[in-house]
Amino acid sequence: MSIVASAGSGLVTTVNELSRHAGQEVGVTEWSTMTQDRVNTFADVTEDHNFIHVDPERAKASPFAGTIAHGYLTVSLLGPISQQLLRVTDAATGINYGLDRVRFPAPLRVGARFRGRVQLAEVTELEGGVQVKAVFTIEVEDQDRPALVAEGLFRYYR
Repeated sequence: MSIVASAGSGLVTTVNELSRHAGQEVGVTEWSTMTQDRVNTFADVTEDHNFIHVDPERAKASPFAGTIAHGYLTVSLLGPISQQLLRVTDAATGINYGLDRVRFPAPLRVGARFRGRVQLAEVTELEGGVQVKAVFTIEVEDQDRPALVAEGLFRYYR
Protein backbone atom coordinates (compact mmCIF):
# COMPACT_ATOMS: atom_id res chain seq x y z
CA MET A 1 0.00 0.00 0.00
CA SER A 2 1.39 3.36 -0.97
CA ILE A 3 1.24 6.56 0.99
CA VAL A 4 -0.80 9.17 -0.84
CA ALA A 5 -0.77 12.92 -0.27
CA SER A 6 -4.10 14.54 0.51
CA ALA A 7 -5.72 16.59 -2.22
CA GLY A 8 -4.36 20.10 -2.01
CA SER A 9 -1.65 19.21 0.48
CA GLY A 10 2.06 19.33 0.03
CA LEU A 11 4.43 22.02 -1.14
CA VAL A 12 5.59 22.54 -4.69
CA THR A 13 8.31 25.18 -4.78
CA THR A 14 11.75 26.10 -6.08
CA VAL A 15 15.17 26.01 -4.44
CA ASN A 16 15.20 29.81 -4.11
CA GLU A 17 11.68 29.92 -2.61
CA LEU A 18 12.20 27.18 0.01
CA SER A 19 13.36 29.63 2.70
CA ARG A 20 10.01 31.45 2.48
CA HIS A 21 8.36 28.31 3.85
CA ALA A 22 10.58 27.78 6.91
CA GLY A 23 8.45 27.22 10.00
CA GLN A 24 5.41 26.15 7.99
CA GLU A 25 3.61 22.85 7.81
CA VAL A 26 3.78 21.68 4.21
CA GLY A 27 1.26 18.88 4.25
CA VAL A 28 -0.23 15.66 5.48
CA THR A 29 -0.77 12.37 3.66
CA GLU A 30 -3.94 10.35 3.42
CA TRP A 31 -4.43 7.59 5.97
CA SER A 32 -2.79 4.22 5.17
CA THR A 33 -3.04 0.93 7.03
CA MET A 34 0.00 -0.92 8.40
CA THR A 35 -0.34 -4.53 7.25
CA GLN A 36 1.20 -7.72 8.57
CA ASP A 37 2.39 -8.46 5.04
CA ARG A 38 4.37 -5.19 4.93
CA VAL A 39 5.91 -5.95 8.34
CA ASN A 40 6.79 -9.53 7.31
CA THR A 41 8.39 -8.32 4.07
CA PHE A 42 10.47 -5.78 5.99
CA ALA A 43 11.48 -8.50 8.47
CA ASP A 44 12.65 -10.72 5.61
CA VAL A 45 14.66 -7.93 3.98
CA THR A 46 16.33 -6.83 7.23
CA GLU A 47 16.53 -10.29 8.83
CA ASP A 48 14.83 -8.91 11.95
CA HIS A 49 12.25 -11.56 12.84
CA ASN A 50 11.59 -10.53 16.44
CA PHE A 51 8.27 -12.11 17.43
CA ILE A 52 6.73 -8.74 18.33
CA HIS A 53 6.79 -8.02 14.60
CA VAL A 54 6.08 -11.34 12.88
CA ASP A 55 4.23 -13.70 15.26
CA PRO A 56 0.69 -12.39 15.89
CA GLU A 57 -0.22 -15.19 18.32
CA ARG A 58 2.87 -14.85 20.49
CA ALA A 59 2.76 -11.03 20.30
CA LYS A 60 -0.74 -11.03 21.86
CA ALA A 61 0.97 -11.73 25.20
CA SER A 62 3.44 -8.83 24.76
CA PRO A 63 2.89 -5.34 26.19
CA PHE A 64 1.69 -4.34 22.69
CA ALA A 65 -1.10 -6.97 22.62
CA GLY A 66 -0.26 -7.77 19.00
CA THR A 67 2.35 -7.27 16.32
CA ILE A 68 3.89 -3.87 15.67
CA ALA A 69 5.89 -2.34 12.83
CA HIS A 70 9.65 -2.22 13.24
CA GLY A 71 10.98 1.19 14.22
CA TYR A 72 13.19 1.16 11.13
CA LEU A 73 10.18 0.27 8.96
CA THR A 74 8.46 3.35 10.34
CA VAL A 75 11.58 5.43 9.56
CA SER A 76 11.58 4.06 6.00
CA LEU A 77 8.15 5.62 5.45
CA LEU A 78 9.79 9.06 5.55
CA GLY A 79 11.11 8.63 2.00
CA PRO A 80 7.74 8.33 0.27
CA ILE A 81 6.17 10.88 2.63
CA SER A 82 8.82 13.49 1.83
CA GLN A 83 8.61 12.79 -1.91
CA GLN A 84 4.85 13.26 -1.88
CA LEU A 85 4.67 16.32 0.36
CA LEU A 86 7.72 18.31 -0.76
CA ARG A 87 8.57 18.83 -4.41
CA VAL A 88 11.34 21.20 -5.44
CA THR A 89 10.72 21.63 -9.14
CA ASP A 90 13.98 23.22 -10.26
CA ALA A 91 16.47 21.26 -8.17
CA ALA A 92 19.22 19.71 -10.29
CA THR A 93 19.28 17.01 -7.63
CA GLY A 94 17.99 16.42 -4.14
CA ILE A 95 19.47 14.07 -1.57
CA ASN A 96 18.59 12.66 1.82
CA TYR A 97 21.42 14.03 3.97
CA GLY A 98 20.48 12.22 7.18
CA LEU A 99 18.55 12.46 10.41
CA ASP A 100 19.21 14.68 13.42
CA ARG A 101 16.74 13.16 15.86
CA VAL A 102 14.43 10.16 15.78
CA ARG A 103 11.99 9.11 18.50
CA PHE A 104 9.30 6.42 18.67
CA PRO A 105 6.84 7.75 21.29
CA ALA A 106 4.28 4.97 20.66
CA PRO A 107 4.04 1.76 18.63
CA LEU A 108 2.62 1.51 15.13
CA ARG A 109 0.44 -1.56 15.52
CA VAL A 110 -0.39 -3.87 12.64
CA GLY A 111 -3.88 -3.00 11.47
CA ALA A 112 -3.60 0.64 12.59
CA ARG A 113 -4.14 3.52 10.24
CA PHE A 114 -1.34 6.07 10.04
CA ARG A 115 -0.43 9.19 8.13
CA GLY A 116 2.58 11.42 7.71
CA ARG A 117 2.87 15.13 8.48
CA VAL A 118 5.78 17.40 7.49
CA GLN A 119 6.87 20.81 8.74
CA LEU A 120 9.84 22.73 7.32
CA ALA A 121 11.79 23.72 10.41
CA GLU A 122 14.83 25.37 8.82
CA VAL A 123 16.25 26.22 5.44
CA THR A 124 19.98 27.00 5.33
CA GLU A 125 21.99 28.20 2.34
CA LEU A 126 24.96 26.08 1.33
CA GLU A 127 27.29 26.15 -1.63
CA GLY A 128 25.23 25.38 -4.71
CA GLY A 129 21.91 24.95 -2.93
CA VAL A 130 20.10 24.72 0.37
CA GLN A 131 19.75 22.33 3.29
CA VAL A 132 16.27 21.73 4.65
CA LYS A 133 15.50 20.41 8.11
CA ALA A 134 12.01 18.91 8.06
CA VAL A 135 10.14 17.61 11.11
CA PHE A 136 8.23 14.44 10.30
CA THR A 137 5.44 13.03 12.42
CA ILE A 138 3.83 9.64 11.82
CA GLU A 139 0.40 9.95 13.42
CA VAL A 140 -1.68 6.91 14.33
CA GLU A 141 -5.45 7.15 14.15
CA ASP A 142 -7.14 7.12 17.59
CA GLN A 143 -3.78 7.22 19.37
CA ASP A 144 -2.67 10.23 21.43
CA ARG A 145 1.03 9.86 20.79
CA PRO A 146 2.63 9.55 17.36
CA ALA A 147 4.54 6.46 16.26
CA LEU A 148 7.49 8.58 15.13
CA VAL A 149 8.86 12.10 15.34
CA ALA A 150 12.04 12.73 13.34
CA GLU A 151 14.12 15.58 12.00
CA GLY A 152 15.19 14.80 8.45
CA LEU A 153 17.85 16.69 6.54
CA PHE A 154 17.65 17.14 2.77
CA ARG A 155 19.87 19.00 0.37
CA TYR A 156 18.61 20.50 -2.84
CA TYR A 157 21.16 21.68 -5.39
CA ARG A 158 20.63 24.28 -8.10
